[in-house]
Amino acid sequence: MKQLYLSILSIFLCSVLGFAQQIKTSYSSSLYDKPFTGHVLVYMSKENKSPKNGAVGLEKFPCFSVSVKNIEPGQSIIIDDNAVSFPTKLSEIERGAYYVQVVWDRNLGGRSIAESAGNFYNSSKKIDLTKDIEKVFTIEADKMIPEPDAFQNTQYIKELKVSSKLLSTFFKKEITVNAAVILPKAYFEKPNKKFPVLFYVSGYGGDYHRYSGKTFASEPIDSISFIRVFLDGNCPLGHSVYANSDNNGPWGDALVKEFIPTLEKTYRCNGAKLLNGHSSGGWSVLWLQTQYPKVFDGCWSSSPDPVDFRSFQKVNLYEDTNMFYDAEGNQHSVATVAGYFPWVSMKAIYHMEKVVYRGEQMHSFNAVFSRKGTDGMPESICNSETGAIHKEVVEHWKKYDIALYLKNNWNLIKDDLDGKVRISVGDQDNFLLNYAVHLLDKQMQGLHSKFEFAYYAGDHFTVHFLPEYNEDGNAFLIQKYEEWLAKTK
Repeated sequence: MKQLYLSILSIFLCSVLGFAQQIKTSYSSSLYDKPFTGHVLVYMSKENKSPKNGAVGLEKFPCFSVSVKNIEPGQSIIIDDNAVSFPTKLSEIERGAYYVQVVWDRNLGGRSIAESAGNFYNSSKKIDLTKDIEKVFTIEADKMIPEPDAFQNTQYIKELKVSSKLLSTFFKKEITVNAAVILPKAYFEKPNKKFPVLFYVSGYGGDYHRYSGKTFASEPIDSISFIRVFLDGNCPLGHSVYANSDNNGPWGDALVKEFIPTLEKTYRCNGAKLLNGHSSGGWSVLWLQTQYPKVFDGCWSSSPDPVDFRSFQKVNLYEDTNMFYDAEGNQHSVATVAGYFPWVSMKAIYHMEKVVYRGEQMHSFNAVFSRKGTDGMPESICNSETGAIHKEVVEHWKKYDIALYLKNNWNLIKDDLDGKVRISVGDQDNFLLNYAVHLLDKQMQGLHSKFEFAYYAGDHFTVHFLPEYNEDGNAFLIQKYEEWLAKTK
């Protein structure tokens, strides 16, 4: 009798556990008439009618991915509990009505999977997840993300695309360094005059196409007219931050050795080159200034990504052992409200980015700072499931620790760099970036540097609305330009 009971129980459990919620998806030959190899991702949201456009990490929503090979048009694939998932398996997510979009990622070069040209996806579909986990939902991709519209040049704003031999050799295909060039009114009013250049590097997710078709001119700072160059840093694995890296290629050298010479041949530049950027752009301009101190004449770095890896968003990469938890078992935050109240945890963002496998913020750090892994992707700074920090990867990251670089090389670069750097940040930074700035500030004081550090009441987003924040930063840039003028007379 006992044996019979166990057999019946076993059959019952197999019948119950054998079923899992499924999403069946395909694409038609009219959309794409070739086989597909790559990742297929499912984005779901109860509120966002276009779930694929949600901010990964900063927003938390169910998502799933599978890797497939040689799928023919019309052939269905199944997304079920075997998919890589967040926050849990498809059968186990909260029941209810969801908007759903499936994206087939061809990975043709765009940064965001959800916005990469050539990827195909479905118009948002609403489904109702009930307790019936045997129900199968069928979704067919019916749209392809188009190439962006051609940049529309206007009198004051021009697109500049410079073919890069360095990057093209690295990727074995044609790569260009792109930007929007914004000219001042004086450029046309004084046709014989040359102008200084102010490079602005966007934060993560920016896009120089935002200036397409715009008709405004570059506003002067004080009374000085600048040619402004808007750089966005977008690349397939995130933000290049214009650093030479094992995964993204030699973006720094491409900018300095190829893009800038072409810019100066194309427009009337007087030789002065200043830098400004916020967030990832703030890190970018500080990196460029420290790596090419003779090329650039001054840098205002605003709320930069971690400039000292002793506080990588409050994680000490050299002493801590886990990215998710501190020594007392408390979760580390990657984002906060007002620099204090937890908003997004490190654990959540790494788990979510395991599904959305490229192009997002933590992936972007790996792409710049890490070696290329045996699978062709950047090595991760930590185990994406447990958070355990990979100390061998940290060793490679050291090359990009700006504080460590300055400490080890100060005697070599001091003469060309000292006095050219201003770093400002809000002391309620949402991403806890102010802690690394304070560490670098203390270090540079110990080296008796002339770096400027400034702290303001505000967070990562609101600090820009403080008049004194921008006035002080712009005053520094004008001072550096005036010093450049004095040296060239």
